[in-house]
Amino acid sequence: MHMTLSTSRDLLFPIYRPFLDEQEKKYVDECLSSTWISSKGRFIPLFEKQFADYVGVEFATSVCNGTVALHLALMVLGIQPGDEVIVPTLTYIASINTIVQAGAKPVFVDSLESTWQMDPADITRKITARTKAIMAVHLYGQPCDMKAIVAICQKHSLLLIEDCAEAFGSYFDGKHVGTFGDIATFSFFGNKTITTGEGGMLTSKHANVHELAYRLKTQGVSPEKTYWHEIAGFNYRMTNICAAIGLAQLEKADKILAKKRQIAAWYNQHLNDLPLVTHQEAENTKNSYWMYSILLTQSQTRDHLGSFLLENGIETRPFFYPAHHMPMYIKEGKDLPVAENLSLRGMNLPSFPALSKQDVGQISQKIRDFFHS
Repeated sequence: MHMTLSTSRDLLFPIYRPFLDEQEKKYVDECLSSTWISSKGRFIPLFEKQFADYVGVEFATSVCNGTVALHLALMVLGIQPGDEVIVPTLTYIASINTIVQAGAKPVFVDSLESTWQMDPADITRKITARTKAIMAVHLYGQPCDMKAIVAICQKHSLLLIEDCAEAFGSYFDGKHVGTFGDIATFSFFGNKTITTGEGGMLTSKHANVHELAYRLKTQGVSPEKTYWHEIAGFNYRMTNICAAIGLAQLEKADKILAKKRQIAAWYNQHLNDLPLVTHQEAENTKNSYWMYSILLTQSQTRDHLGSFLLENGIETRPFFYPAHHMPMYIKEGKDLPVAENLSLRGMNLPSFPALSKQDVGQISQKIRDFFHS
C-alpha cells in the first residue's frame, strides 16, 4: 500500500501552496512591460545580491532550478570520473543523480535517528583514497551537524558541498546553512519556503568559485570577448521573471519563516501525545520547518494514515525512499538501517504559510480520529 500524491485543486489542505501576493504581480508586470523576460534584466542582480546578504555569503549566482545548481557546484569544484562523493542515502534523488552526471561515484551514508541528518561517524567510515567531497544535505529544514562535518573535511582535505534545497532559513550555531562549505546550493521550486516557480541559487565565499560558476552557467562565455567561448559550459541561467518573483518572496522571507515556525509549534501542541515523533531541533540549530515532518511509531501505520487523511481532503507526503534502493543505485549501498527505517515511518503534513491555527487544529483532529478509530 502506498500513499498517492493528489494534484486536485479540490483538496481542503494540499501539502503545500506558495505564499504569493501583489508584490510578485507588480514585479512580474514590470518584466512584461519592459519586455525583459529572459535571462537579462534588473531583477536578476537584485535578487542575487539580496539573497547573498540574507544568507550571509559573499557571492550568489542564480540558476534555472535547484538540480542544475548541484550539477554546477560539482563542475565548479572539479568533480570528475574516478572521484567519490559521500552523500546521505535519505535525500531527494537529485542529490545523487548530479553526482553521477558529473561522472563521479556516490557513496551512501546512513542517517542519525535523532536528527534524521547524515551520520558523521558513518561519513568517516566511508572515506577512501578516492573520496573527493562530502555533500551535506540539510533534510526537511534541519541542519546537519556542520561542526563535525567541517572537521572531517579539514582532517581529510575534502571539499564540502551544502545542499540547502530544503533549508532556506535554517541555522547552525547562529550561521545560516550554506555558509560552512566551499559551495552551497538552494532550490526555489514551487513548494520551497521561498519560490521563483522553478529556480535555484549557487552561493560561495570564494570569488574564483563564483566567477567560474557564472562562466559555466552562461555557456563558458569569455568575460572580455562577446560570443567567444573558452570552456564548454551550460545554459543554466535564471530568467528575469523568475528573479522578480524571487525578490518579492525574499522581501517577506522573515514573515514566511516566522509563520512556518508558528505552524510547527501548533502541530507540536496538538500531536504531542500520539504514537508519533515530531521533527525536533537539535542543540544549537534553528529548523526552518520547510515541511512539518513526523515519524509514526509503527511503519505499517504510515500509509494507512496517509490514505485516511487524503480521503478527508488532507494531502501528505511520504519521506523519500533511500537512494540506494533505487534500481540504478541498488548495488551502491548496503546496511543503512536508520535511513531505511526513517523512510518507512516518515510523513510530511501540510505546512504552507496561509494555514491558520484553526486549520492546524482541524488537520490534527483528523490524525487523532485515525488513531482513535
